[in-house]
Parts: sequence; C-alpha cells; structure tokens
Amino acid sequence: MQSCPLRSSVIGSYPFPSWLEFASQHLEAFGRADIGEIQDDAVIAAVHDQVDAGLDVITDGEQTRLDFNLSFYGYLEGIELEAASPRRFGPPAHDQRGKHAVTGELRAPRGLGVVDEFKRLQRLAPAGPTLKASVPGPYTLSGRLGPNAQYLDRWAITEALLPIVRGELEALVAAGCREISVDEPSMSCYAYKEDPRRFVDIFNRTVESVTGRTRLCTHLCFGNYKGRAVGLRRVAPMFPAFLDFKADEMHVEMASREFAEIEVIAQIATRMDAAVGIVDVKSYYIETPENIADRVRLCLKHAPAGRLVFAPDCGLSQTARWAAQPKLKNMVAGIRMVKKELGL
Repeated sequence: MQSCPLRSSVIGSYPFPSWLEFASQHLEAFGRADIGEIQDDAVIAAVHDQVDAGLDVITDGEQTRLDFNLSFYGYLEGIELEAASPRRFGPPAHDQRGKHAVTGELRAPRGLGVVDEFKRLQRLAPAGPTLKASVPGPYTLSGRLGPNAQYLDRWAITEALLPIVRGELEALVAAGCREISVDEPSMSCYAYKEDPRRFVDIFNRTVESVTGRTRLCTHLCFGNYKGRAVGLRRVAPMFPAFLDFKADEMHVEMASREFAEIEVIAQIATRMDAAVGIVDVKSYYIETPENIADRVRLCLKHAPAGRLVFAPDCGLSQTARWAAQPKLKNMVAGIRMVKKELGL
C-alpha cells in the first residue's frame, strides 16, 4: 500500500513556539494581518523542524489550533461555548476541559477549517515530503458536547457530527490532499467498555466517500492531555473488530507501554499498513538512534518492512520543543540505520 518501506511520519500536532503561546493569550493586541503572519510563521517553524529531522511525512503541526480537536467547536453552530475551565487548579486531568452545551441543530456552514490549514501547508512546505492533514473523527469530536432533548446521548451527537466531518474530508480531497489522518483516540480509549463494532461502523461511514481517493490513516492512543492517559491502556479490546476499519494505515501507541502487545501489528499488517509509535511523547528521555533501531528491528519480527510506518506515540503538542526536535531527529536516524542494514 506504500512505496516507502519503513516510512517515517508524525501524528499531527507539534509544540507551539513560546511566542505563539504568548500571542494566543493576547489576540486582542493584534490585527487580522498580524494574526495571519503569526500563523504563517508558526507553521514555518513546525515545518522546518520536521524537514530538518528528515521525515517522509509532515504536517502543519496543528499550529493554528488551540488543541488537536477543541478548536473545531468554534466552527460549530448550535452550541454554547463554555466560558471557563471547570477546574483550574490541581494536577492536570481531563476534567479541566469542560463540556459545551448543545443549544440547537449542529451545523458547520463554514466547514471545520482544515482545508485552509492544508492550503497554508501547501504554500509554505518545501517540495519532497508528503503533506498530511488531520481531522478528528465524529466520536472523538462529540466528547466535549453535552446531550440535550434533541441529541439524547453521545451517540446521537456523533451521528449529527458525522456528515460534517465527512464533508471536511471530501473538501480536503478536492483541495488535493493525498494523505488524511482521521483521528479517533476516543474510540481506543473506550473500546474496553463499548461495542468496538459500533465504532467500526461509525468510522467507515465517516470515510466512505473518500475511501480510495486519498491515503486514509487513523490514530489509536490512550489520551495525552498534559501528557496523561485517560483510557485503559490495552490494545486487546479493539481487536479483531478494528481490523475492519476502512483505512490504509493504523497507528498504535507502543513506546510508552514498553511495546506491550506488539504482536498486534502482525494482525494490522494483514489488512493495512501498521504505523507504530516508537517515540515516547510522555517521557523526556531522548531516545538515541540506537534505541530507535532496536525498536524498528523488533517491529520487523512481526510485520514486513513494506507494511511498517514509524512515528511518535501521539502528537507532540504536549512535549516541549527542545525535546521534540531531537526525538524526531533520532527517530529518523534510527530508522535509516535499519534501512541501510536491509539495503533499502
């Protein structure tokens, strides 16, 4: 399915530069043109770090998003955005991100903004690397919306969001995007207590109109808000059901779990490319190229080179940039060591 054995990639997000963090907290001080310049500069910085590392696949680092999915609520009609975090003090946890009230029909007449992000990436990225866009799937996107009389539960909200996400995928393909990650980490977080076949149906209906028209990836992890997991950190509840995802690449978090259940990539590789998280984004230990090479060799015991993709465990937005840079560089260096051994 891919022409680049032992491909190097990323999930989507990348750390914000410090000046972008500051600017995002003082947007009232900037004009529209200023903000556009800030956004361009931030994407240029993220692209630079990824290209400098030598990645085969890059993204815009999601530099114009507040979070990998929270910013999308600003594009939705029919909700009332919560003004403040419900808990501001104490150890970081997911309850510090509150829920927005649904007040009417859920619509996104302007789309979700990913097409504009991708066009910016096209304009600013150099020739060479594959450009990937990422979109949260409808089940994950539904997680911060509170049910009401019109949408009685999370499943109903998911169904309302599904055509909105599908429309964004169609618009991305029309804009020339040849690789899209439909991120559904909430599915992997809750597969242990929900019917995984229901998740498969939701995912496949979301992507059905673009299947075969772009490379479709999906990212399974156990949560990474402030570097903290939220789900039961076991892959087993997802399989074999998740093998029926209509995707070309399925990414699984492995490094932070010491490669527990690594054998699952053999199953994934029978249906699609297996993307393996071989860099721990929750740790400030900087993996050496030799560490990475050993991990690549481990994966090769379970799946062929032509089916393997390597990336960090999750997006890098929760990892300081001073660590994200060498982690990516060493990841690529380690992969290249093994490619040289194999004559690839």
